[in-house]
Amino acid sequence: MSDQRTIRVLVVEDSPTVRDLLVDMLESDPELQVVGAARDGLEGVAMALALRPDVITMDIRMPRMDGFRATRRIMQQVPTPIVVVSANVEEEEQPIAFNAIRAGALTMIEKPSGPAGPAYETIREKLITTVKLMSEVRVVRQWATGTLGTPRPVPQRDLSQAQTKLLAIAASTGGPAALYRLLQELPAELPVPVLVVQHIARGFGRGMVEWLGKASKLPVKAAEEGERPRAGRVLFAPDDGHLLLRPDGRVHLRPCAPAETVCPSADMLFESVAQAHGPQALGVIMTGMGRDGVEGLRQLKEAGGRVLAQDERSSVVFGMPKEAIAAGIVDRVVPLEQMAATIVEML
Repeated sequence: MSDQRTIRVLVVEDSPTVRDLLVDMLESDPELQVVGAARDGLEGVAMALALRPDVITMDIRMPRMDGFRATRRIMQQVPTPIVVVSANVEEEEQPIAFNAIRAGALTMIEKPSGPAGPAYETIREKLITTVKLMSEVRVVRQWATGTLGTPRPVPQRDLSQAQTKLLAIAASTGGPAALYRLLQELPAELPVPVLVVQHIARGFGRGMVEWLGKASKLPVKAAEEGERPRAGRVLFAPDDGHLLLRPDGRVHLRPCAPAETVCPSADMLFESVAQAHGPQALGVIMTGMGRDGVEGLRQLKEAGGRVLAQDERSSVVFGMPKEAIAAGIVDRVVPLEQMAATIVEML
């Protein structure tokens, strides 16, 4: 007799072909059991309430109720780990997908095209792994206004004499929503460049940058090879490469190697920032699974830089911040709602 836990999954997808494909993919793993398959968001909400699954896969563009509104309703009524399954090539779909992330969904993955597709096996394995990992995340109820709340005004400070020369940020699971709030609240007159690594499925990076750019008072863009970071500008790592800072202060983008499990790498970003700026850098580690970033932050700390970590209560997954705190390299631990003000203060 096995004591292996069975993970109960609800699939919400309006296309019968894709719905059947997702069910087949998930049930190819003996640890997963599909307990329901909803045809639209409205039916998905009803099934979530009735079946109480361990995790939900959520389509975005559906009749009657789209994935964003369904996610918001589920997170208000029966908080459940939600994985958005989206077509990353459809740019008009991505803003809705990221709004679903902001409403409480944990992560997103690419929608499969069919068993004959060249990436079928890769997507199947990614789907199964993601569903298993997300089923372990404890999610909280999102009220009608959203747990992120409204942006808080950051106290005015004279930043003209700031000693910090660069702000480097890393996040993973739960990161896009946390970054949305942080970028809403950072002041437009921020006197330092900002470099960001966010773990995200390949193909969604550009959409995320555009979505975050609409929330931010600061210009937000994907980093380009050789450019020099500028004060008050936010540069994101591409979703298929590492973002590093060269000793001369310019950006270097390194392609991901096939064997690398984490790309873009927070460790690589923080290590390069430590070498380029040392004591004049501030590193921030936010919500995320695993320990990427800890070794890079250790080097930053040893070089004289400072480290800020998101606290457990406001983190969707208290993995990366917890590991950094346990390593003894964090100067301050703060909740998300105080992150922008603390960054400004530490500058």
